[in-house]
Amino acid sequence: MKRVSLVVTLALAAGFSVQAASAQTLKTVRDRGMLSCGVSQGLPGFSSPDDKGNWTGLDVDICRAISAAIFNDPSKIKFVPLSAKDRFTALQSGEIDVLSRNTTWTLSRDTTLGASFTGVTYYDGQGFMVKKALKVNSALELNSASVCVQQGTTTEQNLADYFKGNNMKYEVIAFGTNDETVKAYESGRCDVFTTDVSGLYADRLKLANAADHVVLPEVISKEPLGPMVRHGDDQWFDVVKWTLYAMITAEELGITQKNLDEMAKSDKPEMKRVFGTDGNLGEQLGLTKDWVSRIVRAVGNYGESFDRNVGAGSKLGIARGLNNLWSKGGIQYAPPMR
Repeated sequence: MKRVSLVVTLALAAGFSVQAASAQTLKTVRDRGMLSCGVSQGLPGFSSPDDKGNWTGLDVDICRAISAAIFNDPSKIKFVPLSAKDRFTALQSGEIDVLSRNTTWTLSRDTTLGASFTGVTYYDGQGFMVKKALKVNSALELNSASVCVQQGTTTEQNLADYFKGNNMKYEVIAFGTNDETVKAYESGRCDVFTTDVSGLYADRLKLANAADHVVLPEVISKEPLGPMVRHGDDQWFDVVKWTLYAMITAEELGITQKNLDEMAKSDKPEMKRVFGTDGNLGEQLGLTKDWVSRIVRAVGNYGESFDRNVGAGSKLGIARGLNNLWSKGGIQYAPPMR
């Protein structure tokens, strides 16, 4: 006991808070009977509601996969639309259990917000969109341009770094929400709209004449997007993290929504671990042995979700690129499930 007390004392002296080791969030979600998931206020392909309030998107699928793993039901979710400015406060206050909202993983966010990123759902980068009528072919031709940008994002600093690094002048016109930023750009209040490239493709769909606008070729930053959870609950961190890795692992192994039941009959050791017929990996997370099957049955593997929401099977039509599996030229990679 003296040794434990000494460790606690040293931790407090070093400025660290001592968190209870027990898993609270998973129990809270189960007792509530519903997952509270923070999403965007409407970004096609990532998290967007239809006219009946049904949410879809890559970020939404992460929430549905977590719900499926816990409840064997992907619909036991309360979606909470959040602005870029309010998203972290909602997580810190406990209003939401997980933030799955096209949020960039950075060092400062990992260390100052009392929260942790659980993985990368989409490898992105910041870009620029302009009207074709401007006849601009490169971001390096944007000297003295006015640029519409959303407040409270990594976009502002990246913009400043890029223009300063290339000795170009620019005027920032900032707005509180993404929709305000898009509307301002479309109405001509600025020459350029900048955000993550995926967001540019998504927001272009909102414009009255999408074909009149072009995304420039330059990608000026690294924007790894992923879910966040609060510090202090390692089990919940693991549940959210391994939900994403389960989707990636399923794609690596060729497990899909359609062939799930057939693949579950495999005698291969890795398959038996994944499907829970050998070992207790799911139970180590506080879930059931069939947790991976629940996830894939509900939302599919990572590739199926990508294709349906932002890839070739969607209106955005974004190429897999870096988001392809490591074995297919991309950098998506799941740690071994063993």
